[in-house]
Amino acid sequence: MPISALARRIPWQSLTVTPLLAAALVLGTGGAPTSSVTDWGASQAAAAGAEASGPVTIDAAPVAYTTPAQRAARGRYAVNIAAAQQGDPYRYGAAGPSAFDCSGLIYYTYRTRLGVGVPRTANAQRLAAVAVSKSRMQPGDLIFFMSGGRAYHVGLYAGSGKVWHSPKPGQRVQLSKIWTTSWVAGRMV
Repeated sequence: MPISALARRIPWQSLTVTPLLAAALVLGTGGAPTSSVTDWGASQAAAAGAEASGPVTIDAAPVAYTTPAQRAARGRYAVNIAAAQQGDPYRYGAAGPSAFDCSGLIYYTYRTRLGVGVPRTANAQRLAAVAVSKSRMQPGDLIFFMSGGRAYHVGLYAGSGKVWHSPKPGQRVQLSKIWTTSWVAGRMV
């Protein structure tokens, strides 16, 4: 495309702002970034008429990197927890320790026993999980059975094409072969 045709397609306002943005990116602010938490806390204290007493701190647990070996060990432990529930009855809305619905088994395994933050329903668990390709699944990953773009059922991958789940009323927690191709995998991190 000739330059004159290109110039006609770009609004003149864009041509005047672009050099300014480029200069700002090159120059930067010239200083180290400040802590917005400290600044916000000091400004709130000043607004309330109180004297600022120093930086504001937030108590939070440090985020640790999980190695692949740690993740695999946690997955195996999750499978063992789910397997220990074998024979417990299905009950809608139940999350253990003696009865489960499908997402309640996952909630019990991950949140109650392993301390991993997991939502309560199957579809919310799917949305919170990190997607994993079927070829990279490991024991302990979650299998979400899908219909219409939503997860209607969830189970815990045990390996070798099998899943621990709490199927439906009248049935019990069991190990089953994956029965459909309409599923996606996820991992709780």
